[in-house]
Amino acid sequence: MKQSVQTLQQFAIESAYKVGDIHLKYFRKDNQNAEIKSNISDLVTRADKESEAYLIEQITYNFPDHNILGEESGNHEGKHKSGYRWVIDPLDGTNNYNQGLPVFAVSIGLQYENTTIMGVVYAPYLKELFTVIKGEGSFLNGERLKVSEKTELNECVLGTGFPYDKGTNPINNISNVAAILPHLRGIRRMGAAAYDLCSTAAGYLDAYWELDLKPWDMCAGALIVEEAGGEIFHFRNDRNISIIAGNHNLIEKVRTFIK
Repeated sequence: MKQSVQTLQQFAIESAYKVGDIHLKYFRKDNQNAEIKSNISDLVTRADKESEAYLIEQITYNFPDHNILGEESGNHEGKHKSGYRWVIDPLDGTNNYNQGLPVFAVSIGLQYENTTIMGVVYAPYLKELFTVIKGEGSFLNGERLKVSEKTELNECVLGTGFPYDKGTNPINNISNVAAILPHLRGIRRMGAAAYDLCSTAAGYLDAYWELDLKPWDMCAGALIVEEAGGEIFHFRNDRNISIIAGNHNLIEKVRTFIK
C-alpha cells in the first residue's frame, strides 16, 4: 500500500534532526574514532556509524517492508515487497567533519518503484534543512528554492569535487578543472556532494559537476535541484554517477569543457 509522502517526509525530517544531534555531539571533539576505508582519503567516523545505525533502526521499526541502501552498510531488504527504498548518507562530508570544517550533512532520499519521490538534506552546524517532494518544489528552511538563472560562464561560480581514487585513476577531474577554470568567476570545492547539489538548487552555486558519485551522494540532492527548476545531466557512464547540475543553458556550456 502506497503511503502519504508528506507523512514519510515528516519522518525523514525528524530523523535528520536526530542525526544532526549525533553529528554535533562529536564535532570538533577528540573522540571521533576515524578509520580508513578504501584509502587514506576515504574516512569513516563514529558519527557516520552511529548515524546510519540510528536511521536503519528507525526505518526498519516504522516501515518494516521498506528497503534501505546505506553508505556504510549497503542493502537492507524489507520484510515484504513494497516498492520503497530509502537511500541514506549518514554523514556527507566526512573529511570536512573530521577536520573540524562545518560543511557536512545527513542526506535521506526515498524512492518508489525506482523513482526518487522525496528528499531531506540537513546540515546541522549551519542549521540548514533542505526538503523536497516530487512535483511540489524544493525548500530551504521553508523558503522555496530556485536555481541560478545565469548563462555566461565568466559570471559563474561552480562547485566540483574529486574522487577518492584521484591519486591512482587518471580520470580524476583535474583536467576538467584546468580546462574550465579560466572561463569562470570561480570554483569552489566544498567537500560534500549532497550539500553542493543543495547549494546549486539555492543558486549559491551557479552549477556543479562531479564524477564517481554513489547513489547516496545524490539521491536527495538531485531531486532538490530538479524541483528548483534545474536539471541533472549524466556526462559519462564509466565512473559510477557523473553529473552536471544547474540550469539548462549553463549545463550546455559546462559540457563543452567537462569530459
